Amino acid sequence: MAARIIVFGNQKGGTGKSTLAMHLTVSLLNQGYKVATIDVDARQGTFSRYIENRSKTKLISPEILVSTHTTLLGDVNDSKAVVEKNNKEKFEELMRTRREFDFIIIDTPGSDDYLSRLAHSYADVIITPMNESFIDLDLLVKVQDADSKTLKPSIYAESVWDQKKERVIRDKGVIDWIVLVNRMSSIGSNNRQELEKVLVALSKRIGFRLAKGFKERVIFRELFRTGLTILDKNSPLSQMSLSHIAARQELNELLHTLNITPKGKYPDESEDRVVVSA
Repeated sequence: MAARIIVFGNQKGGTGKSTLAMHLTVSLLNQGYKVATIDVDARQGTFSRYIENRSKTKLISPEILVSTHTTLLGDVNDSKAVVEKNNKEKFEELMRTRREFDFIIIDTPGSDDYLSRLAHSYADVIITPMNESFIDLDLLVKVQDADSKTLKPSIYAESVWDQKKERVIRDKGVIDWIVLVNRMSSIGSNNRQELEKVLVALSKRIGFRLAKGFKERVIFRELFRTGLTILDKNSPLSQMSLSHIAARQELNELLHTLNITPKGKYPDESEDRVVVSA
């Protein structure tokens, strides 16, 4: 496929997957890319509702850019084999019809199901946001002692490893896995330092890259109702605070980690490599 597929995944809810997915989508649209979005989290549907709210706002402000969005509803009312076969056919047909896009952004549920695993196996990049908490860390790794020296991959890490193998078998593709600590508190803490130490050790062991996420900000919850982001010119940010500027920089750093440049440019044409539209 020509499209670059970015999957937001974590088997725990409330980590900011949909918010990150939406901001990445709008940033790519603003840079001139053709973006398709897919929500395989049909039960929760936060990503779909966000885009639905954005589409309503577009009726008032036509200059707002909206992705080509699909909510993928999986079959559930049959035997496991039949359900998985039907869901696989639906997903693969959707992938075929999205070949012409530059990016496909997929949001997955905070749980383990077949469609989520299938989406992970098609990813070029998996982005796993987690809260600044050892509770969230438990989905990635089991810390066996108080010194955090004995680490064992946990359920989600093992699932990602399985999908990496599926990708290799299917087309010899490689999945770049990025873990970021999201919804961080504004003030550093011993908890954060200990968490980062464990993540660094784990990243070397099971193969993911670390990136910075978003700090906890009220503005993200406020923007959801209109489907806007901190990148939209007509968002309620006429009085830009240092917090809002910092939030844009956090997104800029994520795009830098993904090595995404404005369409038609190359990394050596810009010192920052990424230009975030205002």
